[in-house]
Amino acid sequence: MDFRKYLAEFIGTLILVTLGCGTVVGANALVDQLELGGSALAVSSVIIALAFGISIIIAAYSVGNISGAHLNPAVSLAMLIDGRLSVTDFIGYVIAQVLGATAAAGLLVAFTGSNASLGTNGYGEASALGTNMGQAFLVETVLTFFFVLVILGVTAKAEFSKIAGLVIGISLMAVVLTGLPFTGTSVNPARSLGPALLAGGTALAQVWLFIVAPLVGGALAALVHRALVRPALEA
Repeated sequence: MDFRKYLAEFIGTLILVTLGCGTVVGANALVDQLELGGSALAVSSVIIALAFGISIIIAAYSVGNISGAHLNPAVSLAMLIDGRLSVTDFIGYVIAQVLGATAAAGLLVAFTGSNASLGTNGYGEASALGTNMGQAFLVETVLTFFFVLVILGVTAKAEFSKIAGLVIGISLMAVVLTGLPFTGTSVNPARSLGPALLAGGTALAQVWLFIVAPLVGGALAALVHRALVRPALEA
């Protein structure tokens, strides 16, 4: 058991959630304080998507050589199904990821002095579009499926390693930009659970969806990869 991998997952998830959710907190605060209109909301959405994408690139190229920089239980589940991760490491990775996301939420509380806004996810009244529970589950499942399928494909061969972090980061930008008005975009159970634990209230009551749906999407991506993509790569 190599605990360096778990520490790398902790640090990588800490980076992802601190920078990503921290940008959500800052962007929302600026829009509210300056009473800016719809165009500013569009700009803030782009900034948030860029922050999440860039943060995963930073994490991938800083700790990726140690653990593979999953930073996401849905990714780790897909790697387990695809045979690239042991059950022991899967458990260790998920624990490290959740601890990293919770520590990041703690940092945001320390930065802002409040747990009122931690970049949490939600549906219904907590969604910009008023997305209902079923729609939110579908959005999170589909977006996670797309995201994890990219990760499985771009990490399938060693020769892809130099560009993998960049491709994954760009993919996350697209996914976040798409999902923001629907759910705030999770596609990552740890990214949702950590802030929800500290925010409480509606975020904590709804967090089950942002745990289950991404895991379903990740599992589906792994099954499709095994059945369709991997045979082509091995041919």
